[in-house]
Amino acid sequence: MNRVFSGKKALVVGGSGGIGAAVSIKLAEMGADIFVHGGHSEEKLHQIIKKIRGLGGKAEGFLHPADQEGAAEAILAKAPVPDILICSWGPFLQRPLAEMNAEQWESIVKNNLIFPGILVSRVLRNMIDKDWGRILLFGGTNTDIIRGFSTSAAYSAAKTALGVLAKSAAIQAGSADITCNVICPGLVETEYADDNMKEYIRARSPAGKIEKPEDIAEFAAAILPLSQLNGAVIPLDYGLKL
Repeated sequence: MNRVFSGKKALVVGGSGGIGAAVSIKLAEMGADIFVHGGHSEEKLHQIIKKIRGLGGKAEGFLHPADQEGAAEAILAKAPVPDILICSWGPFLQRPLAEMNAEQWESIVKNNLIFPGILVSRVLRNMIDKDWGRILLFGGTNTDIIRGFSTSAAYSAAKTALGVLAKSAAIQAGSADITCNVICPGLVETEYADDNMKEYIRARSPAGKIEKPEDIAEFAAAILPLSQLNGAVIPLDYGLKL
């Protein structure tokens, strides 16, 4: 087992379910001490912590709604200063551009860009002091480059902007062996996907396959140790185009 992150502290925001849970488990297998952030479900949080500990890993966790005012600072205050930051949380909203109101715009940008932006800004300072750090953000489907979207313009605009965030962090902190990258998964089968969503995924996947959180976690594990991959925005979607 590759324990390249032995002794490192990893904070996984949105780590109690979906992609975040799979990444939490994988980082634990790589030796990191895991601090799992969950939003609302104490049961799911306890399940992932129990699973990691059952595999011989170290895990703690806490709940804090990520959509509350001041959530980024509150979440960071509840965990040790992380060597590795994973942000896999960001609520989706499907609505045509002409039907978006001001409240919806503010919410989607706050949750999908401002929230991870604050996290990155805060942890970057400590990582620079330590001369090491790893940051991994999760974009949305097809948000690796600038595109137009018919039903998710606001969400996709915020997620596309994560690329600017990652490239800026790479410019500022790359010399201190700190990386910040973005993975843009395709349509993923998580516990949140119902049967209709699964059929939607199968019908639109060029490979006829449904992406699994575990596959994305494997890819994350492969790129996180690499110093030379920095500021990258990587589509991981079988070539899917919606």
